[in-house]
Amino acid sequence: MAFSFLSSLLFVFAILLHSTSLVTEARSSVPPTPISHLVSEELFDSIFLHKDDSACPAKNFYTYESFITASKRFPGFGSSGSLSTRKREIAAFLAQISHETTGGWATAPDGPYAWGLCFKEEVSPQSDYCDSSNKEWPCYPGKTYKGRGPIQLSWNYNYGPAGKALGFDGLRNPDVVSNNSLIAFKTALWFWMTEQKPKPSCHNVMIGKYVPTQADIAANRTAGYGLVTNIINGGLECGIPNDSRVNDRIGYFKRYATLFNVDTGSNLDCAYQNSF
Repeated sequence: MAFSFLSSLLFVFAILLHSTSLVTEARSSVPPTPISHLVSEELFDSIFLHKDDSACPAKNFYTYESFITASKRFPGFGSSGSLSTRKREIAAFLAQISHETTGGWATAPDGPYAWGLCFKEEVSPQSDYCDSSNKEWPCYPGKTYKGRGPIQLSWNYNYGPAGKALGFDGLRNPDVVSNNSLIAFKTALWFWMTEQKPKPSCHNVMIGKYVPTQADIAANRTAGYGLVTNIINGGLECGIPNDSRVNDRIGYFKRYATLFNVDTGSNLDCAYQNSF
């Protein structure tokens, strides 16, 4: 009799536990992934405190679901090396895209590093970013290849191969990067994960797989977050001591590394690196 009662009690407990699990799963529209285990929706929201403010042109564009779904296209992202290495790479990626899309300023609410993902298009572009000498990825008439999306993808020689890799026509339809949240995040991750010689991939730098060439050594291109900045925008920002743009990228990285409870590593700037 006692055994029967205990069995019934355990059965009821199992049903309740299963029901609770179903409710928990129903609350989230994002299936669990390796990245979502490291970046919960709550953490994502605490990182990007103001991305959906009315002051931000990208309000409601950069969603957590799009970020997690896009990461599935690049299974190596945030899944290589130790737990600290994985967290550091994700923090570095989020820091770089935050700088590229920042709406922060020195005295902004919650500080200047709480305003990432505020913009989805470059403000006041200085050109159409068409390199007419590039015959492999020719510009389409009337199209501009200004910065769009989290990484602010720029130039026809980036839009073309990104589109080919991800399944959209980057040369004829570059605007999709600022009109489709999922594609926007995919382009940022594509740029992060893809080696474009002589540049290594940002991914390989952050997980410790960067092997400098003789040219890299001569140019003082040392592994670290600063080298990632060099890959992204070294021609304008590197080789300049105390550059405010580089410092902004570092500020974001330091904040996010703290939130991920991981150290930043060394060589955070590219002040004494030659660009690629």
